[in-house]
Amino acid sequence: MGALGFLLDEHITPVIQAQLLAREPTIRIAVIGEFGAPSKGTPDPDLLRWIEQANFLLVTANRKSMPVHLRDHLAAGHHVPGILILRRQWNLGRVLDELQLIWAASSPDEFRDRIVYLDVRR
Repeated sequence: MGALGFLLDEHITPVIQAQLLAREPTIRIAVIGEFGAPSKGTPDPDLLRWIEQANFLLVTANRKSMPVHLRDHLAAGHHVPGILILRRQWNLGRVLDELQLIWAASSPDEFRDRIVYLDVRR
């Protein structure tokens, strides 16, 4: 995937970051609230602007408001590298496998301006 990275929202366990980096040390992955990433409590529209500028896919569980914010973001003429939404009950191993596969095998524009729901249930 090259230049794209992942931004984990504040409700996603940072264990994903540690485990992905153990598998693939070159993956760019940030967690909301950490140095260099948006701070905790950053409004969704601001997160979308951040991922657009930083070229990161957002990994979130926000199924409710994120589609609305993405629609508004796109209507304003902006773009996003993509949003990956996890189900409430997900399996860590499957999430790691999916993210590693997305990073390794996806084209840079594959998720552009899209929300993809990852089926990584237990």
